[in-house]
Amino acid sequence: MVMEEGDQRDRGRATPLDGRQIFVELAEQNFDAICLSTYRTACKLRFIQKRCNLHLIDIYNVIEAVRDAGLNAVELNASISVTRLENLVSSLFNQLSKRLPTTHTIAPQESTVLLVEFILAAIDSEPDGRLTVLSVKAILATLCGGKLVDKLRYVFSQVSDSTGGLVQSKFDSFLREALKLPTALHEGPSFGYTPTLARSCFPQQRVMLNMFLDMVSDPPQCLVWLPLMHRLANVEHVYHPVSCSYCRGNGMTGFRYRCLRCRGYQLCQNCFWRGNASGSHSNQHQMKEHSSWKSPASKLGRALSRTLGCVSSREPPHPIYPEEPERTLNLANIVYAPAAHADTHCTAQNILTLTAEEILAEIKRLRAEHDAACQLSPEKGSSTNPTLLAELRLLRQRKDELEQRMSSLQESRRELMVQLEGLMKLLKDEEQRQAAQAAGSSHASPSRPSPSTVRSVGAASPHAHMYHPQDSLAGVGGDVQEAFAQGPRRNLRNDLLVAADSITNTVSSLVKELHSDDGREEEERLLNGKDRGKLFSELFHKKSNWI
Repeated sequence: MVMEEGDQRDRGRATPLDGRQIFVELAEQNFDAICLSTYRTACKLRFIQKRCNLHLIDIYNVIEAVRDAGLNAVELNASISVTRLENLVSSLFNQLSKRLPTTHTIAPQESTVLLVEFILAAIDSEPDGRLTVLSVKAILATLCGGKLVDKLRYVFSQVSDSTGGLVQSKFDSFLREALKLPTALHEGPSFGYTPTLARSCFPQQRVMLNMFLDMVSDPPQCLVWLPLMHRLANVEHVYHPVSCSYCRGNGMTGFRYRCLRCRGYQLCQNCFWRGNASGSHSNQHQMKEHSSWKSPASKLGRALSRTLGCVSSREPPHPIYPEEPERTLNLANIVYAPAAHADTHCTAQNILTLTAEEILAEIKRLRAEHDAACQLSPEKGSSTNPTLLAELRLLRQRKDELEQRMSSLQESRRELMVQLEGLMKLLKDEEQRQAAQAAGSSHASPSRPSPSTVRSVGAASPHAHMYHPQDSLAGVGGDVQEAFAQGPRRNLRNDLLVAADSITNTVSSLVKELHSDDGREEEERLLNGKDRGKLFSELFHKKSNWI
């Protein structure tokens, strides 16, 4: 291994750690008042990320900068100079400044100084800290923006072998470097490194990519702050139109916490993180964290959609990738490196998947091979290579099938949502109409009115005759329009069942497209009129009780 020469100068060990500029600004945020160590660590790292403008840089920008700096050809445990680190970070922010619109500008030099200061402080948080290629990659991959699953895929490409299996020794080295971040923020007692962490995270003998990516939803205790930092970024601008039960603030931004024992008791994130409580509520009560606001109408619509089977009740936390590394494609039009180093190959195998763009790239490669074969054999130039042409036809056919599949699914989803929206509006309008009729009847006479009286009152009520359900049924099936058409009074429950039948028929056609032959039993159960009638009878029995 060739050690990196250069200015391995003193990295500020004589200067107190909290005396650096970025740590002074961090102390002014008063994050230490947060009682929960996981949230406290995530908030501190999120502040560092935004202050250094790293939230504007994703993992692919980091990969490109590392490759341009030549670090992908260097051993992970090789030392590098501070000057080389400064050049790498400077190139990151200079390229970012070129990509940003003119309305959004940053100071590349200031961001470079702040980030280099923090990285060196994190390295110095251990007595024997050493600036290595792995430490730079681990810190940048952890602090940059983008999707967490993409960052973990890059990390896995650095700590796995050529067969796609996790190497425990490399993962242990990654944990040692990544956990220097909370240690530098004085959170070492909660999330410090120990030699047994790697084995405790993955006790299995062989760990593949999908098992490693499960950290997105079920992280090990030492890295529980990492997905939380991404969730903090996602909810920074989420508004909840309810007041906090402690501080009485008008609306909440960020997370919202609802007590599962105290009815109607909700806390904003600042009050919950700091352990504030009032009234009969206690900090020992179980709280549920909400990252979005859903109105009662949207909750009912989603419940109907889930009941009809058009919305999955549980989505996988991350896509499922092939266990074995993918065959490396011709990446001449994707990467800019003149030589395909081992790091580039490993990253491409674990990050790139076969998408429509790669299918086009594969078609281009096959055409190039065909042209090269024709040049090598001029006398056979007029002939064609049957193998290449067969592969080319298959790829074109697959591309067309994917596009048709996506178009049909989008169209089915659009039609179904139109029908659901029409049904929701009709339910609301029916409630208003019946309330208006009841109010008009009560003002007409204290006793039970006659049918003629009801008709006269209805004629005087503007709500009764201005209601036209057909106006809100644009794009809805004819059965639904018939169920709510004007005419003699009909049974509301039966009308709703007719409308539900129309929606269910649409869903069944979508089920036929999505499911193969082995799912016909489930399809027949969905189409069974008895089960469907029972389901909607129970659902709309509750609705009739509300009315």
